[in-house]
Amino acid sequence: MAAPPAYALIATDLDGTLLRDDDTVSDRSRAALERAARAGARHLVVTGRPAPRVRPLLEGLGSTGLAVCGQGAQVYDAGADRLLWSVRLDRELAETALGKIEAEVGQVYAAVDQDGVDGLTLIEPGYLMPHPTLPAVRVGRRDDLWCEPISKVLLRHHTLSDDELAAIARSVVGSLATVTMSGPGTVELQPCGITKATGLALAAEHLGIAADRALAFGDMPNDIPMFDWAARGVAMANAHPELKAVADEITTSNEDDGIAVVLERLFPTD
Repeated sequence: MAAPPAYALIATDLDGTLLRDDDTVSDRSRAALERAARAGARHLVVTGRPAPRVRPLLEGLGSTGLAVCGQGAQVYDAGADRLLWSVRLDRELAETALGKIEAEVGQVYAAVDQDGVDGLTLIEPGYLMPHPTLPAVRVGRRDDLWCEPISKVLLRHHTLSDDELAAIARSVVGSLATVTMSGPGTVELQPCGITKATGLALAAEHLGIAADRALAFGDMPNDIPMFDWAARGVAMANAHPELKAVADEITTSNEDDGIAVVLERLFPTD
């Protein structure tokens, strides 16, 4: 009988990690994930993107299993096209948090991801999508952002860096929300206490896989809780310094098939 794989769960972020800069997955990365799957390992996407923005990518990967979306606020069953679990961000708390942030830094530009498998991404005037390929609906005024339940708020500032905006937001938001930085131009407010590790732990429990059998890949500070939860965390060469500082290993960049480099070593033969 063949020995079980060293890692039974491979958790990968998408943007800046599994995805190349053109939003595609390379043939080499696909082949490495398929080889790991044949060895018995499960691949789990763990991303800040909400479920509706992840569905096409999962279809392209041929994935019908679970995915952790919305920074851990959603556990999505791709095969059934339904949320197994989701947490909403209270809209009144979100408005209060925005007010506290703007009292410190002046005007910010906001967007929201609506809850649900068909939720929209709404953006207020002045907000620029960090990923222009992702669909979004522009609304006329900020009040329109709160028309339906939401899973998170996305923030941008015209002069502050992401690090600066995230640090100030954390200092004033307190327990109103969790503040994360998940990519260039992406500072987010999500339900208090919710991180990628929250959703990852729930999905892993559903699959019957313990944290000590999990391998995680990421590139941004929002991946730190996922690295803390998993047995091993691998940062991409293009990763934020905060994530590199806590990683067990640094691989090559997302453009240079960093995930495949590691998986080819861990799963050398079928």
